[in-house]
Amino acid sequence: MAQPAFEEVVEDFEFLEDWEDRYRMVIEMGKAMEPLPDALKVPATKVEGCASQVWLHSQPEHGVFHFEGDSDAMIVRGLIAVLRRLYDGLPVKEVPGVDARGELGRLGLNDHLSAQRSNGLRAMVERIRENASAAA
Repeated sequence: MAQPAFEEVVEDFEFLEDWEDRYRMVIEMGKAMEPLPDALKVPATKVEGCASQVWLHSQPEHGVFHFEGDSDAMIVRGLIAVLRRLYDGLPVKEVPGVDARGELGRLGLNDHLSAQRSNGLRAMVERIRENASAAA
């Protein structure tokens, strides 16, 4: 079972039959996120393997995983927002065990993202897992 915030996204997606509407929802989720401060957009937080510029900054606190991120592409900002709903607030030790591919598959993302975007999404998930493992 995913985080309640992610389950809300799944429920919202179930009401949106058209992929274009879902795509717009992901973009709106990204627009609603606070931008990552420029001071955190450094090589250490940059995610390689993405077609666009992507930065993820993890901040585990008291055994709970938190992260924020940003991108220069609106759809990617939206994907970061989706990942935040999937991972943010989990106990650090649970993060590597999340079946991101399966959970994101519930949204139909696997079928509607370009190969480059899918590779970037995998790179972001891998970075999240690495950061959680380092914090554990």
